[in-house]
Amino acid sequence: MSIRDIFRKNQKKKYATIPTEKAKNDVPEGIMMKCPECRKNVFTKDLMKNFKVCPTCDHHMKMTAWERVEIFLDEDSFESMDDHLETVNPLNFPSYTEKIKADAQKTGLNEAVLTGIGKLEGQQVVVAIMDSHFRMGSMGSVVGEKIMRAVEKATELGIPFIIFTASGGARMQEGVLSLMQMAKTSVALRRHSDHGLLYISILTHPTTGGVSASFASVGDINIAEPKALIGFAGRRVIEQTVREKLPEDFQTAEFLLNHGQLDAIIHRKEMREKVASIVHLHTTKEVTKW
Repeated sequence: MSIRDIFRKNQKKKYATIPTEKAKNDVPEGIMMKCPECRKNVFTKDLMKNFKVCPTCDHHMKMTAWERVEIFLDEDSFESMDDHLETVNPLNFPSYTEKIKADAQKTGLNEAVLTGIGKLEGQQVVVAIMDSHFRMGSMGSVVGEKIMRAVEKATELGIPFIIFTASGGARMQEGVLSLMQMAKTSVALRRHSDHGLLYISILTHPTTGGVSASFASVGDINIAEPKALIGFAGRRVIEQTVREKLPEDFQTAEFLLNHGQLDAIIHRKEMREKVASIVHLHTTKEVTKW
């Protein structure tokens, strides 16, 4: 045995441990979520307790329609409406029907908006909640029809109408039929207003296109969540058109508040309480005796 062999025998072997794909993904799916703004991981359980607001950067993450019902309305008070309406493919757009069915199965909704009657701190209201997880909350014929029917129900019952918007705009797969929903919903809201009834529009991230240009912006009171993206055309398109550099906060809730398009920006944790106060102020009929 050579001297070199003796040293090799007494030398400790060193190994580099390479994690397997299984080890990389040893955290069960759904246990944690990554904030899209600050990129920090947060336990899903803690995030839900915090109303899906990042505890690190205060970013308001997207919510499903049913999650919004759970944190906004009184427990077990919500009854959905018009769940039987089905989207068709009037222009025979390729794969459109299949995509609608896939999103319906994923979200449990029949379309990109959930409508119904519920109670907000004991006060009856009609709500419409758009869900950006369904075709990016885009507005097609059924979305417009459901919102119009919800407004008409509120008018019939003589109660406030509240909508949470989250949309990429009119749905291109339905062409001009989707654009017609802008007028249809606005007319229904005008009739609601003619009866002296309250309409509150709550704009969430993102609210753009034909939705921002119609019912989202015509509330008696327009509210938004912090830092929500709100606009019509895209930033780059506008810059190319006007040939000017736009401000960094352009098309944010804060920018619109400073320029008079919004009445208030309310944190998600305070939304239920403050909206309930507004509803109470507008619906309470008290006779003051002097």
